[in-house]
Amino acid sequence: MIVDNALYRHGERVELGAEPHELERVHAEATGEHDFVWVGLHEPEKEELEAVAELYGLHGLALEDAEKAHQRPKVENYDGSMFIVLKTLWYVDETDQVETGEISLFVGEKFVITVRHGEGLSLAGARSDLEQMHDVLRHGPSAVVYAVCDQVVDRYAEVADAVEEDVDEVEVSVFSIERTKDAERIYILKRELAEMRRAVMPLRDPMHRFATGSVPGIHRDAAPYFRDVTDHLSRVADTIDSLDSLLSTAFEAHLAQLALQQNDDMRTITVVVGVVAAPTLVAAIYGMNFEHMPELDWPLGYPLALLLMFLSSTAVFLFARSKGWIGAKGDRDVRRSAPRPRAGRE
Repeated sequence: MIVDNALYRHGERVELGAEPHELERVHAEATGEHDFVWVGLHEPEKEELEAVAELYGLHGLALEDAEKAHQRPKVENYDGSMFIVLKTLWYVDETDQVETGEISLFVGEKFVITVRHGEGLSLAGARSDLEQMHDVLRHGPSAVVYAVCDQVVDRYAEVADAVEEDVDEVEVSVFSIERTKDAERIYILKRELAEMRRAVMPLRDPMHRFATGSVPGIHRDAAPYFRDVTDHLSRVADTIDSLDSLLSTAFEAHLAQLALQQNDDMRTITVVVGVVAAPTLVAAIYGMNFEHMPELDWPLGYPLALLLMFLSSTAVFLFARSKGWIGAKGDRDVRRSAPRPRAGRE
């Protein structure tokens, strides 16, 4: 559907009283030197997109990309106009999943067409904020490109913060004294970081070129605003790399913890076997039906055998405890290995 269709002149929105679907009426009013039109579409029908393309002369290849979506982030030039693809992200905390959408921008001298796919990011807020920034809006279509890129990158930062919280939870879980199954969650988070990387990394070079004013169609006076976007994008990229490294380390630590737990299990089994085997040895000897055996006719022979069984079991148990194979000492060792909570984020 066509969400909005507005004419802008000298940093102000011109109220024409036109409905969003009245494309030709708004287009015809953009007669001034610095006038431009911003048409916003959300998952448009093919007929709506074709009508916009015919009116504004959009290139067929770019139109096909905008219609099908599922494109990688990119910036391309077509016959004096620019085509930009941005990935939008939002985070579903219940499933630890990063969902993606897409925004396509057609940027010409006197128009900007935005085509949005997915539910994660509405451009109504970007349009509203930009209409309050009259000095920025005077930069023409470049101002719209900045506003959209800024909102998209800000959402990247929000998603990165949400993922970071889950990575912190994984770290605590991995080093807890309880037995946990963190491998699956670590894999899911690494997969979602890969999804974020596919959205963020391809934008670094275009945003840098926008920030230097070296891209035709981007107003040079808008370059400082794109530098701010580039800085935020770099921070998100650094966060992604850092979280990916932390998850790899956490996975290795998780495997090490599993090995330690298995060693503890083997120690416990060994102690149990030792406690049972020692008295069994005594019982086996005294259970032999030989005629000539020491103390066979002694009245205290049976109590002595029981005492030897008890003492042998106790000796094995005390030896295992002194080595920390069972009991409180092993628990203290696990607690000492747990990481301390972070004081806070930068």
